[in-house]
Amino acid sequence: MEHDIPPEPAGPSRLSFGEKFRLQTWLLGIIAFAIVLFLLVQAKFLLISLAIAIILFSLTADAINSIARLRMGSVRVTNWVASVLAVLIIASALLMLSGIVVAQVNAVLSTALTYTEQAQQAVAAMFAWMGEDVEEAVLASMQTIEFSGYLRTAAGQAGNLLSATVLVILFVGFLFAERVWFSTKLVNLLGDQAQADRVGRIIGSIIRRVNHYLLVKTAVSATTGTLIYIVMSSFGLEFAAAMGILTFVLNYLPNVGSILATLAVSLVAYIQVEDPSVAVLIFVMTGMIQFMLGNVVDPMLMGKALRLSSFGIIISLAFWGAVWGVPGMFLAVPIMVAVMIVCSHIPQLRPVAILLSREGLPEVEMPPAAHPHRGGAAIDRQSAA
Repeated sequence: MEHDIPPEPAGPSRLSFGEKFRLQTWLLGIIAFAIVLFLLVQAKFLLISLAIAIILFSLTADAINSIARLRMGSVRVTNWVASVLAVLIIASALLMLSGIVVAQVNAVLSTALTYTEQAQQAVAAMFAWMGEDVEEAVLASMQTIEFSGYLRTAAGQAGNLLSATVLVILFVGFLFAERVWFSTKLVNLLGDQAQADRVGRIIGSIIRRVNHYLLVKTAVSATTGTLIYIVMSSFGLEFAAAMGILTFVLNYLPNVGSILATLAVSLVAYIQVEDPSVAVLIFVMTGMIQFMLGNVVDPMLMGKALRLSSFGIIISLAFWGAVWGVPGMFLAVPIMVAVMIVCSHIPQLRPVAILLSREGLPEVEMPPAAHPHRGGAAIDRQSAA
């Protein structure tokens, strides 16, 4: 006996072709993002070195173009000679800075073990107000930490700095060798002079904004590090040069770098001095220096060059810190500037630029007639990589 097939229960309608296409696009996007993230993590040493090389190249390219236009009588400095001089200067500066950092790290590590016991007692004394039992518990916990292992790890990381420096120098050399042909390659790649002009303006905008940010940040960080060195030297404390360099480096981290530097300097001072009031005085002086330079001078010099959302900066720091570690945190802001500018020139991605900008007003693309440079010439003058 045949049984009638019951009708299908009423339910939600099947997905239309457009909905399936959008769902497929989202899934492919998620897979692509996962693949890119995996590659970023696996090749982080090379990519970090390449990012630093591009930044150094963009910072010095304008100066090299100016040198290439100089004439000494009938002799003109060629682009090739200017590029070689630029690579030599950058290589010398990087090797010198790496040597200074490694020397300071070795000096700190060689004397840090002698302060181990004193540091443990000083940290435990900070909890004395909570009772003697708490102080003893904190001291016992501190004594279980193997500081020698952490110091050996820090020494190994300092050794890797020289390898990274050599790789950055090689990348900078290749970028200067290729810069003469970049505008031609861009036109041939896009197949349209108007599109090449538009991309050239976008790259030029990124370079100008990032260069201005880095130059201002370097000047403010160098001034802050010098003042910290003077403060610690005036109190006769050790590691004054190391703390000045550490402050200079940490101040490149927006929002959190100055706080970390202030705490580090205060902790080092607290460990060395016997009178806690002196450590408090150093903490106050360091905090005032950081506040004046970071919240008054820095914004005044920066102007509107860095119109980024503070919350977006924190998210960028967290993301690139998770992907590339500490070097990623230093590169987070330049990468965020580039992403915001690129998204502001793509209609489909402009909402992303609005979220990343501080006032919700990202950069508006300038028409070709209003821009001081055009196309490949703009790229050559900005020397984009």
